[in-house]
Amino acid sequence: MDFRHAPRAIDLMARVTAFMDAHIYPNEERFEAEMASAATGDFRYPTFFRDLQQKARAAGLWNLFLPDPAHGMGLSNVEYAPLAEIMGRVYWAPEIFNCNAPDTGNMELLHDYGSEAQKARWLTPLLTAEIRSAYCMTEPAVASSDATNIATSIRRDGDHYVINGRKWWTTNGMHPHLGILIVMGLSNPEAPTHARHSQILVPVETGGVRILRHLPVFGFHEAPAGHVEVVFENVRVPADHLILGEGRGFEIAQGRLGPGRVHHCMRSIGAAERALEAMCRRLLARQAFGRPLCDQSVWEQRIGECRTQIEAARLLVYRTAWLMDEGGNRNARTEIAAIKVAVPRMFQEVVDTAIQAFGGAGVTDDFGLAGLYARARTMRLVDGPDEVHNRTIARLELKRYRTHTSTE
Repeated sequence: MDFRHAPRAIDLMARVTAFMDAHIYPNEERFEAEMASAATGDFRYPTFFRDLQQKARAAGLWNLFLPDPAHGMGLSNVEYAPLAEIMGRVYWAPEIFNCNAPDTGNMELLHDYGSEAQKARWLTPLLTAEIRSAYCMTEPAVASSDATNIATSIRRDGDHYVINGRKWWTTNGMHPHLGILIVMGLSNPEAPTHARHSQILVPVETGGVRILRHLPVFGFHEAPAGHVEVVFENVRVPADHLILGEGRGFEIAQGRLGPGRVHHCMRSIGAAERALEAMCRRLLARQAFGRPLCDQSVWEQRIGECRTQIEAARLLVYRTAWLMDEGGNRNARTEIAAIKVAVPRMFQEVVDTAIQAFGGAGVTDDFGLAGLYARARTMRLVDGPDEVHNRTIARLELKRYRTHTSTE
């Protein structure tokens, strides 16, 4: 692996950084002020987002995540990774570049698996940020860490499918521009385990789709996207809304999650860098027991640990991205699982250390660290909990030795 960034990646890193400096950081306070209404259930769209999105498109910083040069920048996973880190320094910034989850994963899903009609109806407006999308997978009634438990039914009825079930932690559920839901459900109960589920497109305005409630994260509302619990009651959609075919749900899900985990992890690394920066500035500015906090030995140790953890996490993600570029997702199964364990843990620990440096101020909303901690802790559950990924790593590791032992 060559650790040097490609010239076009270096150019884009500079351009995205300049855009962040000029348009994102100066609007952080404005964003928080406008999103305060979410506490009352009013999930309005920030008044300045459309203007900044137009500026990003004009600057050629749009759909950076999509490897197809016809619709995106044609970047590899390795090339996109540092851009995701830069954007991740402000959690709402990726939407300005049309690079925000879950829309990136949903756009990749439609691009890779959708029919031409599905792409024309839903991918095109997603690529222009005309609409937003949601991915409905997790369910409150089952242990969704084992996705084979998913019980929402997708039943064929003539020229339609009928959907019944309940989902939750559906991101973008409160977004004012939500247009399409991608639902994973049980379509073939008698089939082999990983051929029982399908994925289907459900326009949000379809009869029987009901947003039951908004789900805050540790009291934070995650506006303008939000997370929701949604109920599907005899929801009827045309049969051509099924993606790829019956029983292909797990195949689609695995194709969607690989790049998405790189994106998630690099955004988390960007946020962790921001937390470390805030911590260092705070420690330099404050004095206790006659000298700056930064000169206290315990803080030297903690800063050193944080820097080491961030660097190690970044290199692990880069290696994972490189392996995916070289041989596809299956070439990096262990590493994809490993980054999903290592990076959120690092993120949580760095933010927790920063909170400690700020003292009581760290747990207020004044410095953004409480919100960062909520996101960091949640990342240990997003796309599967640590335990599931460690299980994957362990089984792949043991398989090597089982094979070797059986031939001795």
